Amino acid sequence: MDRLDELGAFVAVADARSFTQGARKLGVSSAQVSKLVARLENRLGARLLNRTTRDVSLTDTGQAYLERARELLQGFEALETSVRDQTGPSGLLKVSAPVSFGRNQLTPALLDFASGCNAVSLDVVFSDRMVNLVEEGFDVAVRIGHLSDSSLVARRLAAVRMVTCASPGYLARAGTPTSLEDLTRHEAVLDTNVRDPTIWRFGPQSEPREVRVHGRLRFSGAEACAAAAVAGFGLTRTPAFAVADDLRAGRLVPVLCNHEPELVHVHAVYPHARHLAAKVRAFVDFLAARYAGEPKWHQGWGSRHPVP
Repeated sequence: MDRLDELGAFVAVADARSFTQGARKLGVSSAQVSKLVARLENRLGARLLNRTTRDVSLTDTGQAYLERARELLQGFEALETSVRDQTGPSGLLKVSAPVSFGRNQLTPALLDFASGCNAVSLDVVFSDRMVNLVEEGFDVAVRIGHLSDSSLVARRLAAVRMVTCASPGYLARAGTPTSLEDLTRHEAVLDTNVRDPTIWRFGPQSEPREVRVHGRLRFSGAEACAAAAVAGFGLTRTPAFAVADDLRAGRLVPVLCNHEPELVHVHAVYPHARHLAAKVRAFVDFLAARYAGEPKWHQGWGSRHPVP
């Protein structure tokens, strides 16, 4: 176990590029982590880390050793997990999810999951940052949109329409756009979580049409954009789950429905493992069942056809 502690300390420091941050991740003191790494280097007779007052970096030997050390730790964790999981889902489940979807849709599901799996503890982080699951210790992430190629396993959970909408008051004052060209004459509420918030894309991926919009209000989140649209500040383009209640209540009105872009999808992603932890499998299966069929955020506001 001493050698595993040494490996764990080394990997934590190498990933964080800091003894302090590595120790915080492990829940121990910096002095203890420093002692473990030094003991590992002395036993190997090789320097694995370059240390300065400002930074920690890997030596060439350390870089090669890091990959094998991480594989050994993951293998040991998988071995223990396969034994523990014989009694069912248990332990700490660390989850990452985007802010708007997490607060708006995922929280009720998380609470129901926690009620049904008393042996599982949840540590949930809502952030729109793309976390590194392996390096940051997350078991699973919920992500929306196109997934880049990676070694992660992805399971599709649900479809999401992007909705262009505005308040009845704004449309009465500024007019209802009937073509994409009309958007250039309207005030837009912009979501800065997308790469270029001033470019709205419509139509299928094979033949996309782009429209440059403008607006004086920008927010890093769909909920704030929806609130501004309800208040009459302009058109916004946002995922359906963020505005479904406002659309049903008539506080917002969808426009340009014939120019909807392709659907985006909600996925659960998790690191590939030969022995998938029961807690991860149970959580992903729960979400898949929860969001099966046409999502509630597409219902009750005049959606034109079911979503697969």
